[in-house]
Amino acid sequence: MIPLPGVRSRVEAEREECERLAPWAQRSGESRGRLHAEPEHPYRTRFARDRDRIVHSRAFRRLEYKTQVFVYHEGDHYRNRLTHTLEGSQIARTLARALRANDELAEAVVLAHDLGHTPFGHAGEEILDRLLADEGGFDHNRQTLRIVDWLEYRYPGFRGLNLTEETREGILKHGCHWEHPVPVPQLRESPSLEAQLADLADEIAYVSHDVDDGLRSGLLGLEQLEANPLWARIRAVVEARLGAVPRRVLRAQVGVALIDALATDVVRCTGQRLLEEGLESAEAVRKRKGYVAGFSPDFRGMKADLKKFLYENLYRHPRVLESNARAQEVLGELYRRYREDASRLPAHVVARLAEEGEARATADYIAGMTDRFALAEHARLRGSDASD
Repeated sequence: MIPLPGVRSRVEAEREECERLAPWAQRSGESRGRLHAEPEHPYRTRFARDRDRIVHSRAFRRLEYKTQVFVYHEGDHYRNRLTHTLEGSQIARTLARALRANDELAEAVVLAHDLGHTPFGHAGEEILDRLLADEGGFDHNRQTLRIVDWLEYRYPGFRGLNLTEETREGILKHGCHWEHPVPVPQLRESPSLEAQLADLADEIAYVSHDVDDGLRSGLLGLEQLEANPLWARIRAVVEARLGAVPRRVLRAQVGVALIDALATDVVRCTGQRLLEEGLESAEAVRKRKGYVAGFSPDFRGMKADLKKFLYENLYRHPRVLESNARAQEVLGELYRRYREDASRLPAHVVARLAEEGEARATADYIAGMTDRFALAEHARLRGSDASD
């Protein structure tokens, strides 16, 4: 397809990348390609195309009703997997642009990174991992790769979304410990800078918004947070700048300042390392042992303290643990009932049992559920059994 006159072509976009991006950035024109050859788009780069395919996937839409910390029916204002993903992608773009990395690749990795999450957050992942212990276990990063490589089925010539090797590499992170239907990306000593920034953006997003949701829910108190050095430092700066403001405004502004402080520290620390080490290509970043992107020692320690605070006071709060226990009961019972009687599964899942194995195909189906569908399906199966 020939681009229209006056429209920036993909070739021109790639040329602009070469002029705009730093030596350590991954250029879309130098991508290692896709699993299945496809004609290039006339005006979208390869990584922009990846990003768009992810956003248009069914798995992406389901994130709206998947738990971040609070189950969807607990309130309309708490983050879910979709809003978390969008907040993370905004931070990833900021980091990548500031460091002259490829923001389209960083954004694509963040937008995809939670597609493999089960209903009910990490509680769902833990129960599936236990149930599939003899089948290689369950991990949401590897499940995300399974989704984009195999389970999404939108194109006539291949299964999956056929993303570039670079986006798939950023999704996989730590390798694949169960049989994968197609060749997995080749992992180097480190992922690309863009994948590293996507990982940090995800962490910045959930640390900051989980504090906000914890305060909104009443499970955390402002007085509790004063014992955390990072929160206390930022709150003092914000209060000095704003003066007397309503408590909800103070809370919101401290959240904004927390994201800005963490992101700014990453940009400064990573930028300094990149210049000092003279990394002259994206491949040089991958060959480096350990992330080049990261926090300064001061912020790394304070951020670790804040994560520990969240673990002890929010993620392990009795109300959250009670919800998690109920979620694991629901998913565990769904898995057992499906394995006992495959006729309870929909036809498209039954058709995959022989080829892909009953355990993995059943886990695929459960992992793809939203919170509300899992609860409804659990109620349906119990009602069906009671009527027999």
